[in-house]
Amino acid sequence: MTSFDPLETRSQDARCADYAIALPKVIAAAMNAPAMAAHLGQLDAGRIIDRAALSRLPVLRKSDLTGAQAAKPPFGGLTAGTPTAFEHVFQSPGPIYEPGRVLPDWWRLGRFLHASGIGHGDIVQNCFSYHLVPAGMMFENAARAVGATVLPAGTGQTELQVIAARDIGTTAYAGTPDFLKIILDKADEMGIALSITKAVVGGGALFPSLREFYQARGITCRQCYATADLGNVAYETDAMDGMVVDEGVIVEIVRPGTGDPVPEGEVGEILVTTLNADYPLVRFATGDLSAVLPGQSPCGRTNMRIKGWMGRADQTTKIKGMFVRPEQVAALVAHHDEIHRARVVATRNGEKDVMTVRIETRASNPALYEASVLSTLKLRGEVELVPPGSLPNDGLVIEDLRRYD
Repeated sequence: MTSFDPLETRSQDARCADYAIALPKVIAAAMNAPAMAAHLGQLDAGRIIDRAALSRLPVLRKSDLTGAQAAKPPFGGLTAGTPTAFEHVFQSPGPIYEPGRVLPDWWRLGRFLHASGIGHGDIVQNCFSYHLVPAGMMFENAARAVGATVLPAGTGQTELQVIAARDIGTTAYAGTPDFLKIILDKADEMGIALSITKAVVGGGALFPSLREFYQARGITCRQCYATADLGNVAYETDAMDGMVVDEGVIVEIVRPGTGDPVPEGEVGEILVTTLNADYPLVRFATGDLSAVLPGQSPCGRTNMRIKGWMGRADQTTKIKGMFVRPEQVAALVAHHDEIHRARVVATRNGEKDVMTVRIETRASNPALYEASVLSTLKLRGEVELVPPGSLPNDGLVIEDLRRYD
């Protein structure tokens, strides 16, 4: 393995020592951003030096971000700088506004392209959008970081995409997983052979059948997990064994609806803290589910690995006309020391909703929990006790089994 930089292969002790230096700086930068300071409250940035200290800080949710931006556009006081302190301002659906810089590898996707074998001598057909949203510039910035040439193709215009790919000799594709197949199918229809052998994708699910299709065409396709707010979070490598967490973020997996870390291997919500003082998002809840993989990647990179995207953490469900939220289920578990986990299951009995609360516990009397269910979930439900470890490890705390078709 040829490393992008020495950070990828440092020891865990060295990584933790570097966190102890970087985290206080990021927290201090966050305290200089009015909305972030108000969210974090009174704290000593110098004491936030590791994951344990980080886990005691409040979670920042997308609703907090949108609320702050609505009150004070465009960035809602979540950055210390004004819009003119950045080279770019982007608008994602919502609308949500994100800052952007042209500094080298500012979104940290260069590491992903390097791991995918893209570098000097490659021509990247960048089919992410350059209009309003940051995706196009994120991958443009990454290609520059690895010395590749870019065709800023954007989306659509499939026939022109094929002609350009042929004429300039495109070797790599960047874009959503399915648009490359559209380009290849159009090329086949036009009788044109393309030279694309590498693909880096994001912004949607890369289904196994699609990856196999590309592999059969001689194209190695890798995916990353990145967001407009955070930049790169994790990425695939040649090992194809989960996703390696990027060196510029700290990832926590927590119980949905809370900020409480779950044991290694258990599915939970992804929280991300960026080590980027320009836009210091601290414990930002992505709303996505994943789990930590044990051990080190066979590719030689030493950072934490996650399984990849495993669904959405926001499982809020309306039952009997009332919303039941993951944080309410977490409150029920926290109310009783002997409860390991709990899951709310919504079903139908005729034309009526039924709420069943499955509780992992060694207790044997369901009546012990009926009052807590009513007080925390605000609904009466059937209580079903199950042995510890029997609920599926899928991150779900609310499961809706009602059919809507």
